[in-house]
Amino acid sequence: MSIGKETATCPFDFGEALEFDPALADLMGRDSPARVRLPYGDAEAWIITGFDAVKRVTSDPRLSRAAIIGHDYPRLTPEPIVSPESINVMDPPHSSRVRQLASQAFTQQQADEMRPRIVDLADRLLDGMEEHGSPADVVEMLADPLPQHTVLELLGVPREDWPRLQKSVLRLLVVGAGNKEAAAEAKADLTAYFGELVELRRKSPGEDLISLMAAARDGEDCLSDRELAVTALTLALSGQDTATCQISNIIYLLLTRPELADHVRNRPEDLTDVLNELLRYIPFRNGVGIPRLALEDVELDGAQIRAGDFVHVSYLAANRDPERYPDPDTIDIGRPNRPHMTFGWGGHRCIAVPLAMTELEVAVGRLLKRFPGLRLAVPPDEVRWDTQTIRRFPLKLPVSW
Repeated sequence: MSIGKETATCPFDFGEALEFDPALADLMGRDSPARVRLPYGDAEAWIITGFDAVKRVTSDPRLSRAAIIGHDYPRLTPEPIVSPESINVMDPPHSSRVRQLASQAFTQQQADEMRPRIVDLADRLLDGMEEHGSPADVVEMLADPLPQHTVLELLGVPREDWPRLQKSVLRLLVVGAGNKEAAAEAKADLTAYFGELVELRRKSPGEDLISLMAAARDGEDCLSDRELAVTALTLALSGQDTATCQISNIIYLLLTRPELADHVRNRPEDLTDVLNELLRYIPFRNGVGIPRLALEDVELDGAQIRAGDFVHVSYLAANRDPERYPDPDTIDIGRPNRPHMTFGWGGHRCIAVPLAMTELEVAVGRLLKRFPGLRLAVPPDEVRWDTQTIRRFPLKLPVSW
């Protein structure tokens, strides 16, 4: 990689509630893309923060995710989270093929058909919360279990295996250097598990998502066992990552800004629009995700990126780009509906967005309806936040009603 004149060391470990990382804000304020050094990996990277520039990176074939495999690429965790065969590190046309097949299980129609099962699961969790009595931890009783149980149930994972998979997922997301060996073992365990589950579903298909993806066809084309197993693993990871964090984060915002909760209660038809504005606003994880490798020289926003350079994008920064979102640091529930990047963009946008949005709508909508007097049971500054993983979410959220 070429050596830049100035490199910023960026641990991206800021974790004060849902405040925006000042280090990332500083990078956004620069006239051109900056060079950064992350906690792990043997190279520096460019970081791209503007909305339009991030869009260009995600669609430029000269910037490859697949090419990072085999490199000790710059990242936030000691063990790379993504598997080499994951859809998240495929390039077109291979990624387009796999996405086209896998996404047949995640259409809006499929999500609508799954909604009653998610509502039933949410209602049972809220029954348990009501039986527990006030105060209760809404993270433990709703935000954690709903996405985890939903994705594992929909993937057809037997209930007795849920604790094992949840433990492995958590070990894989920890950022501490001493976790590298445990994270590698967790990834191997998850990969092997879903490989065995795919074999089982090939022999005995059911009504689960793995069976649906196994049945997906584009002419004579279908997903291989390996592609299907890795896609299922990716869904299990994302299903216990973004949705889990965001339910907790959204509830925290609604309870610390009661005018937002009142709006949703009084105008439930606005729930989806409110959720999208909160998703845009919330810094749901730390810094950056999976980089790309420049296959040839690229000029981008005044930066001369050389072949062999790593390039990171920040979806968090793109969601706060003032050229796209006026007054971006303000929650504006009347903001014109402009797509955000919380679920990614372009060829690597999460294929399960309809399912994730259904989970969020059900969780938040049912919670506010069941407990109209819901409020935080502790002062906001006493809420404890995760500092061990790449995610941003409250560890506990005690509520009363």
